[in-house]
Amino acid sequence: MARADYPRTPDGRYFVAKDRLWRCTDPRLDDSERRAAVKALMQARRDVHLKRDDPDAVAEARTRVDAAKRRLGERGPVWWDDGAADEGGKHPKNSSYAAWWAGLSD
Repeated sequence: MARADYPRTPDGRYFVAKDRLWRCTDPRLDDSERRAAVKALMQARRDVHLKRDDPDAVAEARTRVDAAKRRLGERGPVWWDDGAADEGGKHPKNSSYAAWWAGLSD
């Protein structure tokens, strides 16, 4: 299966999917740390699905999803240090990336 090619903001902080900005993984993570966090994320996501009949197990798996995404820098405090706010979840046209978004061709 081919990986989807999502547009990335010029500063590399976000990609756009379903008309929303999603925070990218912290590029400062070394490869082994990033791979371990992705592996933990994928296992936790599988457990959310596989244990869907056990509310406690699902809640625990969702906690692990959140922890992995925080390790990756996709949630929690932003990984950049220039003071720019987190604009994740916004439509690009309603963000500081509006001009960039408008300049993209379909």
